[in-house]
Amino acid sequence: MGSIHRSLSGNLHELLWTMTESVVDLVYHQRRVGMVVWHPTANNILLSAGSDNIVVIWNVGCGEALSTIDAHPDIIYSCCFNWDGSLLLTTCKDKKIRIINPRDGEVFEEATSHEGSKATRAIFLRNGLVFTTGFSKRSERQYSLRAPGHLDDPITMVELDSSNGVMFPMYDPDTNLVYLCGKGDSVIRYFEITPEVPFVHYINTFQLPDPQRGIGMMPKRGVDVTTCEITRFYRLNNSGFCQIITMTVPRKSELFQEDLYPDTPGDIPAVTAEEWWEGQNKDPILMSLKDGYQATQKSELKVTKKKTNILDKMPPTGKVKSEEDGKATAISSEALEKVTEVSKVNDDLRKRIDELQTEMKKFKAVFLKQENRIRTLENKVSEMSGSGGTNASTQQQQQAPSTLTANTVNNNCDMAPDEV
Repeated sequence: MGSIHRSLSGNLHELLWTMTESVVDLVYHQRRVGMVVWHPTANNILLSAGSDNIVVIWNVGCGEALSTIDAHPDIIYSCCFNWDGSLLLTTCKDKKIRIINPRDGEVFEEATSHEGSKATRAIFLRNGLVFTTGFSKRSERQYSLRAPGHLDDPITMVELDSSNGVMFPMYDPDTNLVYLCGKGDSVIRYFEITPEVPFVHYINTFQLPDPQRGIGMMPKRGVDVTTCEITRFYRLNNSGFCQIITMTVPRKSELFQEDLYPDTPGDIPAVTAEEWWEGQNKDPILMSLKDGYQATQKSELKVTKKKTNILDKMPPTGKVKSEEDGKATAISSEALEKVTEVSKVNDDLRKRIDELQTEMKKFKAVFLKQENRIRTLENKVSEMSGSGGTNASTQQQQQAPSTLTANTVNNNCDMAPDEV
């Protein structure tokens, strides 16, 4: 569950009060919420990611979840919108970096970010490139620059050191500077992104006496242009104090420095939540800092609950079953019965097939047995045929001399007495 509180404008150095009363409670996640990110151009569009590995896109003005993204098999480390908020960049514990459509959750591209097992971070740059931080197989800290469409082939990848703190990249789109702040570190490194090789140019390192537990960055419209301040950090140290760290560019002139302060995203949304949800994408509305930041008059946030919400059909608690749940249960039961019937038919067919196979095996055995008997009988017939021919010829040879003798006798008997 998350809560949205009202923020007050005024003196930044005064503690107004502790916010305890929420305007709206956003309830969906089943486990701890570890990240919330506002949409850069759409009004009242908020992203939340929790330990349940789900990303939820909220319409805060209605207090409802517009969509859920269930594309991560493990804990989500970071989420970042691109310049116009049409794409979402995420990193996960499975070492993958993903570019996702935030409206329907479709994964456009995914690739391995860093080979190390520790946490990784990734951000979109203004020109559409992707900057990542992570660890190598040898637990050395790295940063890389990649192009969408070729996330698996980094433009450049550099190893920094062997510290074990996770690096958080913070980006200033006006000056194209990336600040690397590691948890537990006492330094802040900053780099400039340019089109020239090596693309990520090291500028300097800001050294501090004590390590940091957390750090946040002020939007550009909150800096002091009269002192050439380009960045302001709010740093939480181990003592529990919040330190304010300012990054300034020394200039002798007291005039407005246009090269340091180009037009920057203002506080007026470019599209409404409904327009963005219907598919409209617009770049942020820019404002000039020449006369300093002047807050626009904003109407008070009023939450109006809608009657219908696509995610109301799936209450996270699951304690009270609605009519839709009953219908879903009936459909599931009917489908289960059909599956049971099909399984029973399959079992009967399987038994019949087994019986047929058994009968075929028996028939084959009988056939082989009969074939052996036939061969045996054929051999016996052949042997009997051979012995019968031999006996007949022998009898003919034995009868021939007796015939000859009889004929001879008969011939002698026909002779005259004087011819004997």
